[in-house]
Amino acid sequence: MESIQPTPRTKVVRHRERGRYEPETIHAILDEALICHVGYTLDAQPYVLPTTHARIGDRLYLHGAIANRMLKTLKTGIPVCVTVTLLDGLVLARSAMHHSMNYRSALILGVAREVSDEYEKLAALDALVNHVVAGRAAGIRAPNALELRTTTVLRLQIAEASAKVREGPPIDDEADYSLGCWAGVLPLELRPGAPIDDPRLPAGIAVPQQVAIYERPGWRR
Repeated sequence: MESIQPTPRTKVVRHRERGRYEPETIHAILDEALICHVGYTLDAQPYVLPTTHARIGDRLYLHGAIANRMLKTLKTGIPVCVTVTLLDGLVLARSAMHHSMNYRSALILGVAREVSDEYEKLAALDALVNHVVAGRAAGIRAPNALELRTTTVLRLQIAEASAKVREGPPIDDEADYSLGCWAGVLPLELRPGAPIDDPRLPAGIAVPQQVAIYERPGWRR
């Protein structure tokens, strides 16, 4: 894929060598992350709220109840900022000022539009479920008419976007490499625990395969 052309708002300035503008990099970060943060302004007050998301192609979807204040505000056409961050490790340097973190982050700017087409809305809701557990939507009840009417789905084009990636060992001052203290990277990983049955689950229903061997896109085994 061709790179997304950075704008003055998305171009990485600080440590510009960490900037990434390839759609596949931005998409991979969005697909692996379970949570995004949505930033917007309401009545001259800034808000940043966490929520779930899902991607279909170059479109990012958000959803919630029709009474959700954030979604009611966003669908009026105000500017929105969506960010996600994946933490890969703690970078422990020889000096306090060079401690850092290895991470992958993505930033998307734009205007969210409400999805009114029923087929796109259902596809987006399936994608949101499958984003949490791959293949989950096929084995559960689909939204009914009432649930569809009381749910807002918004679409944000992934057009003005960028990613920033930090990887590798500490970068110390040359004079500090001879100091007698440990330095390196402490990798951090998100891993699932053992599934816990719902107390009201009927006997004989096994844990689905995609839950028993749960993993996220991009996980390194």
